[in-house]
Amino acid sequence: MSEHVIKMPDIGEGIVEAELVAWHVQVGDAVREDQPLADVMTDKASVEIPSPVAGRVVALGAELGAMLRVGAELIRIDTRVGATAPAPQVAAPPAAVAPPAVAAVARSTPAPVSQPMVAAPALQATPSAPPTATLRPIASPAVRRRAWELGLDLNDVPATGPAGRILHADVDAAAARRPAVPASRTITPPQSTPQGTAPRPAMAVAVGLGTADDVVQHLPVIGLRRRIAMQMQEAKRRIPHFAYVEEVDVTELERLRAHLNASHAANAGRPRGKLTLLPFIVRAIVRALPGFPQINARFDDEKGVIERHSAVHLGIATQTDAGLLVPVMRHAQALDLWACAAELARLADAARGGHITRNEMSGGTLTITSLGALGGIVTTPIINQPEVGIVGVNRIVPRLALRNGGVVERQVMNLSSSFDHRVVDGMDAARFIQAVRAGLEQPAALFVD
Repeated sequence: MSEHVIKMPDIGEGIVEAELVAWHVQVGDAVREDQPLADVMTDKASVEIPSPVAGRVVALGAELGAMLRVGAELIRIDTRVGATAPAPQVAAPPAAVAPPAVAAVARSTPAPVSQPMVAAPALQATPSAPPTATLRPIASPAVRRRAWELGLDLNDVPATGPAGRILHADVDAAAARRPAVPASRTITPPQSTPQGTAPRPAMAVAVGLGTADDVVQHLPVIGLRRRIAMQMQEAKRRIPHFAYVEEVDVTELERLRAHLNASHAANAGRPRGKLTLLPFIVRAIVRALPGFPQINARFDDEKGVIERHSAVHLGIATQTDAGLLVPVMRHAQALDLWACAAELARLADAARGGHITRNEMSGGTLTITSLGALGGIVTTPIINQPEVGIVGVNRIVPRLALRNGGVVERQVMNLSSSFDHRVVDGMDAARFIQAVRAGLEQPAALFVD
């Protein structure tokens, strides 16, 4: 056997180790040159490791979640066996030979890796059965996770997407078509899981309502979820947070927003996107920040240096299938309402689609976070280190208020903010939020220099 050992490559930028977050191949799989083998994640990005050779996988070098140093053994490939050669089969006594349909299922079931360097068993080719190529279904990590949670094998799900891609609708349709299942079953997770999630061990799933069964899942924290956990833990451990919450009357702002959307929707000659509340909040923040340079800043507490910025690079907390990401809107102070709305949409689409770049995920000077209609009344957001502040947007609710001796209905929301008390004094934080509030309650002032 001619084995080629593929080692953890040097990704660059001083990276000395990376976390193994996904396998794209299994022991015994045929691989072609440049075919993706695994995904690894560093502090800055997820990187796909391709195969430099063609052959067949002999052994995997580590389990998911393992930290691999540069130069560590990643995978072994037998280059004597071509990537297009038929898969070898285990010789069996005549009485134990499975029917062709059963054999096909056995070949398509991934074998779990129980320990590092799991060697392939000794195999003997049998000419009695024709070779069958097993292709990995084409689907996004979110679709794979959805199928996994529903107990579906993607090989059995008809694809309707472009180039044979399996869509969410295909998974839902397959789930609706499947027959009733027995009282319990065992679900084995796929070896290659969505980025930021862990492979789940086999688990018994009780089916039926009103049962007293307790189904326990053991989910190793790996990939993006581990990075998020470490970032949040480090931020809370190192930053002395303090919160400040203020109520904002956005009645006039909502009227202006509705008017702008209606007027530009009627103007067929200059179509523009629909404005949400967020571009107005961005506008109010960038108008207020020049008076509070200590808030538009980053704090390197290792060096004891505060970096104050004249430009506003706003982080926009965005929920994705892989976890919470914070893409950065560069030079937000230079964008008008519609340019801001377009950039917000572009960054959100890039983050949720998994094609956000490393540069678009770094360098923020202040972050905005919003849960939209689920925003609650008050939140206590965690600062995105090394920034020194974060502004949380809560949902709008109708409130009765006294105006000119009468009771009127107003649209009210809260701004829930957190600040780093090592850098930002409480009085400065309060004055900053009050300046933001003033701009939102008198929206015409946002456009007057």
